[in-house]
Amino acid sequence: MIDPKLLRTDPDRVRRSQRARGESVALVDEALAADEARRASISAFESARAEQKSLGARIAAASGDERAALLARTRELAAQVRALQTAADEADAAWTEVVEQFGNIVFEDVPLGGEDDLYVIDAVGTPRDFAAEGIEVRDHLDLGEGIGAIDMERGAKVSGSRFYFLTGPGAMLEFALIQFALSKALEWGLVPMIPPALVNPEAMEGTGFLGQAADDVYYLERDDQYLVGTAEVPLAAYHSHEILDAGELPIRLAGFSPAYRREAGSYGKDTRGIFRVHWFDKFEMFTYCRPEDAVAEHQRLLEHEKEFIAALGIPFEVLDVASGDLGASAARKYDCYGWVPSQSRYREITSTSNCTQFQARRLGIRMRDGKRIEPLATLNGTLCAMSRMILMILENHQQADGSVAVPEVLRPWLGGRELFTAR
Repeated sequence: MIDPKLLRTDPDRVRRSQRARGESVALVDEALAADEARRASISAFESARAEQKSLGARIAAASGDERAALLARTRELAAQVRALQTAADEADAAWTEVVEQFGNIVFEDVPLGGEDDLYVIDAVGTPRDFAAEGIEVRDHLDLGEGIGAIDMERGAKVSGSRFYFLTGPGAMLEFALIQFALSKALEWGLVPMIPPALVNPEAMEGTGFLGQAADDVYYLERDDQYLVGTAEVPLAAYHSHEILDAGELPIRLAGFSPAYRREAGSYGKDTRGIFRVHWFDKFEMFTYCRPEDAVAEHQRLLEHEKEFIAALGIPFEVLDVASGDLGASAARKYDCYGWVPSQSRYREITSTSNCTQFQARRLGIRMRDGKRIEPLATLNGTLCAMSRMILMILENHQQADGSVAVPEVLRPWLGGRELFTAR
């Protein structure tokens, strides 16, 4: 939820943000009107309620005709107060309905554009010249099936399209990635968490995933619960409706959970292999911090992602995500795109978002700094999305005979194994 004060004092700032997102600018005027109606309605209710309270003291001291008149006015006011309270509640609900349609306020220096506008701000590593090595590039599914790491056919048989089994080396790679990710999280001072993968509607709504992303979420109607698409959701809601001591911030977490996504709108896209699937496991970083520290914390999360990817020997680019491609909760987002040799292009493998105070307002998370109490800031960042990282390892570390070299940093968790050989 955006700051109501910003809407009142600088509506043009909100209009610019809406325009940058490619969303309704007219919504700003609608919200301003709803806010004015809400405040007027609340004022009328409070004025009548104050008069009602003052009459109580006057009645106690009155007698005769004056007392009778005051009692009559009390009965009249009681009906008015009930009606005004109902009107105030309705006006507040109307305001909330409007204001919850806004995405977070986009930073002014975020590049403009949509999902096809890729603003590369950094590049790390150089793609291998497979031709110079005499290697005919294979894609990750050919390689994965060749070494017995991926079984898509039985995944589809058991669970449907876009599901898979990680078998043998594939499962071993995931377990090794989990251990490596955990070791880095501890090194960076993050607290490891294993959160629930089922959450209540408030958690999903509060993190901003029931707006534009609602079609991508799995909903269990019988239980009125949602399967999470990222551990960001339960980690954000962990401190919902709490007031944290500002002196304890930042709180830095690393949550491991399955992630479930319908991949709505992706029909016909990336249907081969495990790049775009309905389920995968993921380590997610999450931070609660002071609002004034959020920009620096965002850079910190990005550096963690870059360090992790580089350690696995995967060439990648860093993108400053265009305004029209931001999720509802992000004021700015950086994506890391890893090199996919079989496609001769970079594809997304991690992202990190600065959500400023947007999620905290929706979830009722505040900090106490002296006498001041205000919403804190939240940020999130992918540490390791297992299926895509396994894809990157298979393709970037493939050998001429179809075997796959194990990145050196993963070998301690694989008994020193250096190679997965083709069957």
